[in-house]
Amino acid sequence: MINHLRNMAIFAVVVEEGSFRAAAQRMDLAPSRISELVSNLESYLGVTLLYRSTRKISLTNEGSVLYARAEEILRSADAGLNELNALSNELSGTLRISIPAFLTNGPLTSAIAEFARIHPKVNFYVNYTDHRQRLIEDGFDLVIRVGWLDNSNLMSRRLAEGHRWLVAGKEYASERENPLQPSDLSSWDWIHFNQRSNKVEFTSPADEVVQVTGNSQIVVDSIDALYHLATQNMGVTVLPSFLAERGVESGKLVRLLADWKLRNLGIYAIWPDNSRRESLTLLFSRFIAEKGLC
Repeated sequence: MINHLRNMAIFAVVVEEGSFRAAAQRMDLAPSRISELVSNLESYLGVTLLYRSTRKISLTNEGSVLYARAEEILRSADAGLNELNALSNELSGTLRISIPAFLTNGPLTSAIAEFARIHPKVNFYVNYTDHRQRLIEDGFDLVIRVGWLDNSNLMSRRLAEGHRWLVAGKEYASERENPLQPSDLSSWDWIHFNQRSNKVEFTSPADEVVQVTGNSQIVVDSIDALYHLATQNMGVTVLPSFLAERGVESGKLVRLLADWKLRNLGIYAIWPDNSRRESLTLLFSRFIAEKGLC
């Protein structure tokens, strides 16, 4: 039975990682050994658990049933280990985290480094991307999201509010009349971030709310690309304040309509309510919340 439980755990890691090679790297075993152990489990059960191809694997119906059970076993085992970790104050384990790419060079990454120094037995796998990652399906323990959360059964902790500025390249702005209100930007070129609506909402000093729909010649999926294109005088865009300030201080960007407010965006840590690394995830989310990100 013990060997079969071990093989079930290895099978679950293969599913989480999406390949035998990735699972082998995570478990420090040869890919051939991983494949052999999964095959042994299939032989014992008398069923095929995985469809194998040269590029990817996928679950059979029987594999889906077993994976759900294997997840329960691993979750219970991890919960027990996490409880002992908390009692011993010697945290250990691996946290798989997804963070927006534009936060790469900022206090959140610094907080990860500090947490890792304090707890040398905690390992991190950090995915930096501005694409929205699936928390459970992609195997993450925690993701950082920027925006406003929909109601869900996920656990969350608000870390900060992200302030935003409207900016344009200095040369681009100098060739046009200084805008006094949002409607003055109707003829300007916009650089649009595809994760956000192209309708930009402004609030005036008198609390008047105005929406502007910018015509975008360029649409990108990266906040860093927005910043770069703005410094290349390709139009007007909305940036996180810390990036916008960098561009203004360098003389490459100018802030527009500073008296009009753009809606702040919440920055949240999110994790499953049945997280396999509940104690470790909670402790880390509390740590980064106390550090402050903005």
